Formats: sequence, C-alpha cells, structure tokens
Amino acid sequence: MFTDRLTNIQTAVQAALDAHVAQYPAGQLRDAMHYALQGGKRLRAFLVLEGAAIFDIPTEKAMPAACAVEALHAYSLVHDDMPCMDNDDLRRGMPTVHVQWDEATAALAGDALQTMAFELLTSPALGTAETRIRLVADLAQASGAEGMVYGQALDIAAETAPTPLTIEQIIELQEGKTGALIGFAAKAGAVLAEKDPAPFAAYAKALGLAFQIADDILDIEGNEDLTGKRLHKDAEAGKATFVSLLGLAGAKTRATELCDLAIAALAPYAQGADSLRDLARFTIARKH
Repeated sequence: MFTDRLTNIQTAVQAALDAHVAQYPAGQLRDAMHYALQGGKRLRAFLVLEGAAIFDIPTEKAMPAACAVEALHAYSLVHDDMPCMDNDDLRRGMPTVHVQWDEATAALAGDALQTMAFELLTSPALGTAETRIRLVADLAQASGAEGMVYGQALDIAAETAPTPLTIEQIIELQEGKTGALIGFAAKAGAVLAEKDPAPFAAYAKALGLAFQIADDILDIEGNEDLTGKRLHKDAEAGKATFVSLLGLAGAKTRATELCDLAIAALAPYAQGADSLRDLARFTIARKH
C-alpha cells in the first residue's frame, strides 16, 4: 500500500507542478524549469500530504505546500549541480540543467523555481493569511542561511578543509543541507491544521539523518542506473561521510536506529501516521 500511495502522490504532484509552470511565458526558461521538475522520489511532497491527511486535510488543500517544497528542492539541485558547486552532469537519470542548456539558463531556472516555491505558498487553498505567512516563514528559514544554504556552504568548505569533518560536523552539515527541508515538509501538515508540530519535528530530525546515511551507503553500494546520479564522488574526493567515519556496517546500524527514533516520535498519532512510519522504513531500504 505504501508504494501505491507514493506512486499516486508522485503522479499528482508532477501534474500539479507541470500545470503551474505552464502558466509562465513560453521559452527556454520555462522549458528548463519544467525539465528540472521531472522525476524524483517526491518524499518531501509525500511528507506534506500525508502529514496533512493525519488531520483530515484533503490533498487538494495541501497540494500547493507539497509543490512548494518540491520546487525549492529542485532549485537547490539545479544550483548544486553547477560547475561552481558540485559540478555534476547527471541528475535523476538525465543530463543536469547546465549540461542540457548552459550555466546561465541553469542559474536563472533555479532562481525562478525558488521564487515559484514562495508564490505557491500564497495560495488561498492553504488557509488563512496567518497560516500562509507561517508556511512562508518556515520555508524561508529551512532553505536559507540557517538551513539548506548553510548546509551547502559547510559542504563546500569541507572540500578544502585541512582535515576531514568529524561526525558532529557532518551531522550539523546534513541537518542543514538535507534535514531542514525535510523538517519543513514534515511539519507543514500540522501547521495547516494549526496543531503542535513538535512530534513531526522530532520525526523529521531522525528521518533527515537516516536519509543522508542511506545516501552515503548508496554512494558505495548503489547502482547509477537506479540512483540516476554519479556515485563514488565523495570517496574519490576524500570527503568524510557517515560511511567513512562509522564504517559500512556501523552506518547501516545507525540508520536503523534513526528509523526507530522517527517511528517512535509518531506515537501520539497511532495508526493515522502509518504511512509516515512506512516512509521511514523506505528511506533506509531504498535503492535510489
């Protein structure tokens, strides 16, 4: 049932994103935005929609927030793939945007996807003005200089650091780069329902680290045809990762422990949160 629900959400979110982008003026910028939004696991959107469902908020009401976090995530990938950052040529099994077009187009497409995310959060479907402002503020905090962008800056700095990062420094980096957007997505349903988001924040904190450990494991054991991106880059660059510091077996054990912590955080919601528990299990078992 989990895989069916995830597939249904992937389809619905893709359709909503495509429809929104289609409203913009035709041309290369719109084409690049549309291209950057194709594919992906849509786990952040899943968190928004399934978190909202716990409070009986229908998909159509929560969809703009789900699309917003996916647009923000897509922008981050477009910029992260550029030569001035990670210099990747493959994303989601396709050439990266700067390879498909050029660096200027990639930079502008990323800029436009970022602003699109905040545009989506102004949708009246999301509720009162206060709720929408809260979502805008939460996404800005999660994506900016104390969230995702901060984590990206730490990641770039680590590439030229004289010594490898410690486990504590890697956790700080990943809680920004990966965990902050996951945290926004996990809490969004509670924000929409005007409920306490604290249990979802605890869930997301554990889930985000488990997700990154799973990525580090896939970088060693994964298949490029399944992951859709280049593998073994961290090891080749000599970067410290959860695997390099904990060992492969230790990283797998830690991912399982974090999965259990995430599941435990959802205890107040009984069976209503089963899909989010399934997501935690999927996160550490995935092959892409």
